[in-house]
Amino acid sequence: MSRSHDFDDVRNFALTWPEVEDGTSYGTPALKVRKKLLTRLKEDGDSLVMPDIPIDERTMLIESRPETFYFTDHYADYPIVLIRLSQAKRAIIEPYLRRRWRGLASKAARAAFDASSS
Repeated sequence: MSRSHDFDDVRNFALTWPEVEDGTSYGTPALKVRKKLLTRLKEDGDSLVMPDIPIDERTMLIESRPETFYFTDHYADYPIVLIRLSQAKRAIIEPYLRRRWRGLASKAARAAFDASSS
């Protein structure tokens, strides 16, 4: 049976991708790619701040899985969704992180990753 994740689990798989580094953002643990935010742990200790989720996609995610996806008024005008780690499996989290990583990583890093994954 798969289980929910915490930030250490997310960190462990994301740090295997090229150019991903540990960091902090707003005083919380974060993962960065080339000094740009990949994701961070929200102050509640259970939510992943996931940038680059278009608002229409966020709406669909929240409507389909409100126990996992949500946002607060603070993020209302930004393409960000919050993911409750206690409710999310890696299979839910990883595709969003991977998409964000592909947008931040260098062309060479993406090519090397794709070559090693095939």
